[in-house]
Amino acid sequence: MEWLYMHMPIAGVNIFWPGLVLIGFAVGVIGGFFGMAGAWMVTPGLNILGFPMAFAIGTDMAHIAGKSMISTVRHSKFGNVDYKLGIVMLAGTMIGIEIGAQIVMHLERLGNLGSVVRWAYVLLLLLIAWIVFYDYAKAVNKKKKGITGEHGTEGITWYKTMHKINIPPMMHFKAAGITCSFWLPILVSLVTGILAGFLGIGGGLFRMPALIYLIGCPTHISVGTDLFEVMISGLYGAFTYALKGRIEMVAVFVMLTGAAVGAQIGTIATKYAKGYGIRVVFGCAVLCCMISIILKQFKFNAASAVIILGAISVICIVIMKVMICGAAQELREKKAASPQA
Repeated sequence: MEWLYMHMPIAGVNIFWPGLVLIGFAVGVIGGFFGMAGAWMVTPGLNILGFPMAFAIGTDMAHIAGKSMISTVRHSKFGNVDYKLGIVMLAGTMIGIEIGAQIVMHLERLGNLGSVVRWAYVLLLLLIAWIVFYDYAKAVNKKKKGITGEHGTEGITWYKTMHKINIPPMMHFKAAGITCSFWLPILVSLVTGILAGFLGIGGGLFRMPALIYLIGCPTHISVGTDLFEVMISGLYGAFTYALKGRIEMVAVFVMLTGAAVGAQIGTIATKYAKGYGIRVVFGCAVLCCMISIILKQFKFNAASAVIILGAISVICIVIMKVMICGAAQELREKKAASPQA
C-alpha cells in the first residue's frame, strides 16, 4: 500500500495522500458554505495525518489563500460580499496574524507548540459551539413567544450594544446594511487575526460569528465578506510562514485539487440554506472537530482521524443535499410559474 503515501520533501514525512484530497474537497465544500475556508479543520487534520504542528499551520495558511479566491469570486456573483467592510478590517488582520505567528515560533523554540495549540483549539471551539447553540435556542424561544425584531426572530443581539459605541469616525456599510464605529471592525479583525496567526487559520472560525454577533451582518453577507478577508489574510499568512520555512507546497497543491471542486458546491448551497440552518450545521462541525483534537492530544490517533474525516464527510453530504434539494425546488417553482404551452 506504499502507493497511497506521498513523501513531503520539506517536512520530511510520508503522508496518506487520499486523506489530503478528502480534506481539500471537504474544506472547499464546508468553507464555501460557512465562509471560513474550512481551515479550522485543516491544521488539526494535517497534524493528525502526520505533519509537525508548525508545518500543519504554515501549509494550512497557504492552502486557504488559494481556495478562498475561488469561493470569494462565487459569493461576489451572489452579492454576498461587503468589500468596504472587508478592506477596513484588513489592517487589524495583518497586524494580528504577525503577532500570532511570532507566538507560534516562540512556542516551537520552547518545544511545547503542539500541545498548547491543540488545547487552545479545544477551548475556543467549545466557546464557539456554545455561542452558536445558545443563539439558536434563544431564537427558537423568542419565536415561540412571538417576539420578532426588525431582522425577524433573533437570538443573540450583542451587536446592538456594540452599535451604541459612537467613537468617530462612523461608517456605513451598504451591502451589510449597518452603520457602526470604524474602530469596531478594526478591533474584531485584530483579535481574529492574532488567533489566525496562532492557530494557522484564516480567522474565519472566529470572524464569521463575530461579524454576525458583534458587528451585526446578515449571515449570508458574513459568509461572503469573511471569505474575502480570509483570502487576503491567508495570502499574508502564507508569505510570513514561507519566510520561516514552514510550508509544504506539495500538500498545498494536492488539497487545492479537491478544494477547487468543493468550493463551487458549498457556495451554491448557501443560496438555498436559511441563516440559522447554516449556523446549526456549523455548530455540529465545530463539536466534531473539538472531539477529534482531544483524542489526538491523548494519543488516540486512529480514533481521532476517523472522527475528523468521518465528520467532514457527513457534513459535506448534508451540504450537498441542501444544494441538490434547493436547486430541484427552484426548478419546480420555475416550471410551475412558466406559462403553459
